[in-house]
Amino acid sequence: MAWELFLWLLAFAAAISLIGFSAYQLICLSDLEFDYINPYDLSSRINAVVVPEFMVQGTLCILFLLTWHWFPFLLMAPITYYHTKLYMKRKHLIDVTEIFRLLNEEKKYRIIKLAFYCSIFIIVIYRLVTTAVLLLMEDDYRTMESGIF
Repeated sequence: MAWELFLWLLAFAAAISLIGFSAYQLICLSDLEFDYINPYDLSSRINAVVVPEFMVQGTLCILFLLTWHWFPFLLMAPITYYHTKLYMKRKHLIDVTEIFRLLNEEKKYRIIKLAFYCSIFIIVIYRLVTTAVLLLMEDDYRTMESGIF
C-alpha cells in the first residue's frame, strides 16, 4: 500500500508540472498577442517545453497503465496518442512564420489542455488523499491490534 502512496505523490508532481507547462505556454501566447514578446522568442520558449511536457504526460500515462489504474489511464490515453501523432508528423513545434495566423487556434488548444490537466490534477488529489487516509487507518488498526495502547 505504501507504493501506491508513492505512485500518487509522483502523479501529483507530474500533474503540477503539466499544469505549469500549459500555463507557461498560454502566458507566452498571450504576451505575443499583446506584443510584449516577438515571435522568435515565443517560438523558442514554447518549443523548449513542448517535448518535456509530452514526455511527462506519456510517462504518467504509462505509469498508470503499468500499475493497473485504468480510469486515469483511459483518460490520458487519447491525449498521449494525439501527442505521439503530433510528434511523429513533426507538427509539435511552433513555426515562427505562421504563429500570428495560428495564434487563436494555439491559445484554444492550450486552454483545452490546461482544463484537461486540471481535471487530472483533481483526480490525482482525490486518490492521493484517499490512499493516505486508508494507509493511516490501516496503521492505526495495526497499532491497536498489537496492544500498544
